[in-house]
Amino acid sequence: MEARFDITPKPILKQDVRIIIAEDDSGHASLIQKNIQRSGITNPITRFSDGQEVLDFFESFKEGMDPNSFLILLDIRMPKMDGVETLKRIKQDPELKSIPVIMLTTTDDPEEVRRCHFLGCSNYIVKPVDYLKFAEVIQRMGHFISIIQTPEIRFAAGSG
Repeated sequence: MEARFDITPKPILKQDVRIIIAEDDSGHASLIQKNIQRSGITNPITRFSDGQEVLDFFESFKEGMDPNSFLILLDIRMPKMDGVETLKRIKQDPELKSIPVIMLTTTDDPEEVRRCHFLGCSNYIVKPVDYLKFAEVIQRMGHFISIIQTPEIRFAAGSG
């Protein structure tokens, strides 16, 4: 009897985790969302066009929010507020700082990569310019985020 294995990707990312995409290019945002879903992830996805929209979103209900309920995919080059400034503000905020942030950008400058890691990004992924390679990278990222685990961080009342 031959053993059979199911190698179909299974969504391991907790279903209550909302994926936030901060991307000003509608085509890139659509491609990211489509390929995340192709990787087997069915979590809700919300897209914003700039960093200020992301911060406004979190500010609207931050009190008592569970930071373990979000994963942010953050482009660097955006209008109003770029991704680096957004990352900086998220990681400086005691209620938001434990949210995992993956930089997803076309910028491959080593200094920018170092800066984002210094500011607290979880990972830094360069988006290829070629469409097929871009789609492949996003699908691989989807597989990666389906298995990553982040520590559950709970804040005691009055801490910060």
